[in-house]
This record gives sequence, C-alpha cells and structure tokens, in this order.
Amino acid sequence: MLSYENAIKLITSKDNFYIDLGLDRISNVLDKLGNPQDDLNCIHVAGTNGKGSVCAIIESILRAAGYKTGLYTSPHIWEYTERIKVDGENISKEDFAKYTEQVFNTGIHLTEFEILTVIMFLYFKEKKVDVAILETGMGGRLDATNVIKKNLCSIITQIDLDHTDRLGDTKEKIAYEKAGIIKMGCPVITSMGYEEIKDRADELSSLFIFVTPFVRQDFIDALSLKGKHQIDNLALALTAINQFFPNIKEETILNGLKNVNHPCRFEYIKEKNLIIDASHNPNGIKALRDNLDYYFPYEKRRFVFGCLRRKDYKKMLEILFREGDEIYFNEFNYTDACSYEELSAACEFKSKKYNPYTELNAEKLNIICGSFYMLGGMDYFNRI
Repeated sequence: MLSYENAIKLITSKDNFYIDLGLDRISNVLDKLGNPQDDLNCIHVAGTNGKGSVCAIIESILRAAGYKTGLYTSPHIWEYTERIKVDGENISKEDFAKYTEQVFNTGIHLTEFEILTVIMFLYFKEKKVDVAILETGMGGRLDATNVIKKNLCSIITQIDLDHTDRLGDTKEKIAYEKAGIIKMGCPVITSMGYEEIKDRADELSSLFIFVTPFVRQDFIDALSLKGKHQIDNLALALTAINQFFPNIKEETILNGLKNVNHPCRFEYIKEKNLIIDASHNPNGIKALRDNLDYYFPYEKRRFVFGCLRRKDYKKMLEILFREGDEIYFNEFNYTDACSYEELSAACEFKSKKYNPYTELNAEKLNIICGSFYMLGGMDYFNRI
C-alpha cells in the first residue's frame, strides 16, 4: 500500500505540479471511479478573495447544527491533509494515501489540484457527508471542482485582478469565469453586481440573490475571524444559511461563528503582538492595511513579507507599507518565490533580508504576510 510520504511525492512531482484548467481529464477519472461527486449535496464558492472564509463560516455553522460536513479548501499551510476535512477533522494520512493510489491506478494523468479534488470527492462520498462545502482553486468555469452537475447554491465572493494570465485581464472577464460555477436552476448568492454573473444566472434560470454587507452586530462580534473585510464574507455565509437551512436557530448560528477555524487570516496572537495574514494579491493586501489602520492605528509596525513572482508584488508593497515601518523581505524556498533583491528593488522604503533567527519581539506589532506558501515553511512558527 502507498505511504503518505510517497503519495505526496507522486502528487507534487513535476509531472503533476502545474496548472492546466479544464474538465475533461478529471471527468474521465471520476467516471472510472463511479462519479462520487454526483451523490453529494454541495455549496460551491468562487471568488478572488474571501471564498475560503465564507466556506469556513458556513461549515462551522452547519456542524454546530448537527450536520455532517465536508470542507474542501486550498491551499494548505502545513499539510496537504488540511485541505480535506469531515466534521472539522483533516483526512487521515492513511486515507489520503489510499485514495491517491486509486486515482493513479486509473492510468489517467491529472494535475496536482485535480488529484486532490478526486480524493476529496471519494472521501466525502465514503463518509456520507450531509453537505460538502467546496472552494474553487482558480476561476470557476474550468476549475476541477466544477465537475459537479448541480449544487444547493453557488456563492461568488469579492472579485479582483488575480491570475490574469489565465482568467483574463479585466474584472469583467474574471467575473465571467467565476460565474461558470452557476448551475441550471440552482441559486447564486453574491455581493458582486457584474452583468456577467446576472446574465449567467438568467441563462440558467438560477435565482440571483444579491447581498449587501449588512450584518447584525452580535453576529459580527461572535465571529472568531476578525477584520472589517469579514463582514461581507459573513453576510454571504449567513444568507446561504438562512435561505437553505432556515430551521437553524440563532443560538446555534452564534455558537458556530465563535468556533470558525481558518488560520492565517488576520490572525492575532496577543502574547507575541503578532498578526499572521495570508493575503497574496493587491485587494487582499488592501484589506490587511485597512484592518491594521483600523485596529492598530498607533502601533509601530514590523513586517515580514514574501510573495510569488507571478503576483503584482509592486502594487502590494505600495499599498502595505508606510514611512517608519520596519520591513523584512523573506526569500522563502518555493517555486517562483520572489528574491530579496526583487522585492527590495520594488519597495520605496528601506528593508532588510529576513532570516529564521530574526527576533520579532513584542515591542512592535509584528505582521507576517504575503503568501500562503511562505507561512507554512517559516521556522518562526515553531517557536511561537
């Protein structure tokens, strides 16, 4: 039997570790494996920012209400098993390896994300989850998660310019790709008023539910995820709950909000005076900067920042930093990660190169941000 370590080696090999959007390959594999996705009740979430938080909020409320939940998100921070959860628990390494072997035994070549998506569908079917909450990986229309033929609802969160080489160079083109998750006769919930989303909903006779970012203060206060940007995510999640699970009591919803677990999203560790935030595009970085200005307007700031070269890092740096900030750039070990020299050259302020022994003491507000892929590999987290 395949070990977990060897399963990870297979999945992350150069033959699989790339992006090639499309549904033909994964559809063929799922057909060979009995199309487990057809037996699931799915809530499908797409968007540039906020989709992971919306998924986590919905899952926590449904679990508090006694539903057996499946949650599929990406990327992971420490282990691949984090991406696939049932009732809040990661898939075991043994099950992960078992399903990986089944996928490879089909003989059909898949990308990394497609392999993980098939594993998720197989696992959720075996565990007989009541509701599967699925976060798209990239875009929507051609994303591997979009092999589902129907859903309880689609949710489209904030839209901004990201992955423009694959999804289009305007917000309207990106909205078109996100709208690709809308299914015939299945409602779509969004706070985005793009014609591309409305037109797709009309075309598929899908109820279009437009949400304004207004939420009662007691729900905002209860939510364990902090940051002003979470109000919009919370409004979308609560609309889905109220529309499709109207019997869930307010007390249960509040309990679910208190227990949302979604690390590295404006996560504050008080004893270290430390913010950990995985924002990785200009829109996400703007939300981070706004939250810092709102919650910590007078604190002196020390940043550790790293990101991928394919991101608009120059714009991110312009948004994030201000005069007087102490700035460290982290040249982390990952494909396409920016070098210190690239980030330093793009930044108008003085910076230093980060190393694992840089002391982030609590005399300043420490902010570690810029990339999911950086956070999981940082030695500093082992010392927190």
